[in-house]
Amino acid sequence: MSSSYRITLLAGDGIGPEIMAVARQLLDAVSQRHGFSLTYNEQPMGGAAIDATGEPLPASTLEACKASDAVLLAAIGSPQYDSLPREKRPETGLLGLRSGMGLFANLRPVKIIPALIDASTLKREVIEGVDLVVVRELTGGVYFGQPKGRVEADGQVRAFNTMAYSDYEIDRIAKVGFDLARQRGSKLCSVDKANVLDVSQLWRDRVEALHAAEYPEVELNHMYVDNAAMQLVRAPRQFDVVLTSNLFGDVLSDEAAMLSGSIGMLPSASLGSDGPGLFEPIHGSAPDIAGQDKANPMAMVLSAAMMLRVGLQQDAAATDLELAVERTLAAGFRTGDLMAEGCNQLGCKAMGEQLLRALEG
Repeated sequence: MSSSYRITLLAGDGIGPEIMAVARQLLDAVSQRHGFSLTYNEQPMGGAAIDATGEPLPASTLEACKASDAVLLAAIGSPQYDSLPREKRPETGLLGLRSGMGLFANLRPVKIIPALIDASTLKREVIEGVDLVVVRELTGGVYFGQPKGRVEADGQVRAFNTMAYSDYEIDRIAKVGFDLARQRGSKLCSVDKANVLDVSQLWRDRVEALHAAEYPEVELNHMYVDNAAMQLVRAPRQFDVVLTSNLFGDVLSDEAAMLSGSIGMLPSASLGSDGPGLFEPIHGSAPDIAGQDKANPMAMVLSAAMMLRVGLQQDAAATDLELAVERTLAAGFRTGDLMAEGCNQLGCKAMGEQLLRALEG
C-alpha cells in the first residue's frame, strides 16, 4: 500500500521560489519512483507574507505547517524590510515558526562532497573525509531569555539580553545529540563556555549526567566555544556530532558550513518532540541575484532529501536525491558560486534539469 504525505511549502523571498521549483520537480520524480505521493500546500512566509498580509508569519501559515507531515522552507528576508520594527521583520516570523511548531533542535550536517573538495578555502588534507553534524538548541539561550531590552538612565542608553537555560531544555537537546551520535560514530563534543558562564556550567553538568545515566557507550568530550571555533578549521575530522547552545550553534554551524566550499550546498532540519519537522537550506535569500536564474538549488534539493529521510522515513528516496547531486557535480556541472576551471556553468533551471537527468539515469 502506497503512502501519502502532506507537505507545506514555504518558498519565501529572493531566490526562494526559484530553488523551491527545482526541489518540487525532483520530489515529484523521486516519490513516483518509490511509490509514495506528496500533496503540497503552498503558504506565504517572510517578506512575501508581509506584502500579502502585513505579518511575517500569518496564523494561517502556522496552522498549515502544524497540520502537515513536514515543512519545506526555501529562504526568507530582504533589505527592503530592514526598516520595519523588529517584530514585523521576516526573521521574526522564522523565530515564531520555530516556536509555534515546538522546534528546539537544529541539525546541520556538513559532509565533504569529493567533487567539491578543491572549492573549499581550506587545504585538501584538512577537509578530506569530513562528515559531522552540528546539533544546535533553537528555542532557549540569549535569543529568548528574559529580561531583555533597553533602559535610559543619567543620559546614557544601556541594552541587555539574558542567556538562560533550564535543566529540561538542556536535557532534551542533549538527548537528540547523544541519540544521533549513537547512530553515527559514537562521538559527541559538547561545546560551552563553562569557564566563564554559569549557564554553561549547568549545560556541562546536565550533559555529563545524561551521558553517565543513559549513554555511557558514546565517547563524550567538552570544548570551550573559542577553541571549538579554532578546531573546526584546524582539524575538523576530529568531530562527529557537535552539541551546543543557540548562540554558539548559530556561529559554529555557519563556520562549519564553509568547510564544504559553499554555504549553497548545505541543508538543515529543525525538529521537536513530536509533530512535523522544518527542513531548509542554511543559505539566505540572496536578493541580489533573485529572478536572474543564477541561484544554486542543490542545498534546497539536499534539504528535500533530509525531509524525506528524517521527516518521512523514506530513506531510499532520500539517497536517490543525494546521489543525483553527487553525480551532477562529478560530471562537472556547476552553478556560478561553485564554478571552477574546466566545469560547465549552469543556471538554476538548467541545473534542476541536469539533477533530474542524474536522478532518472
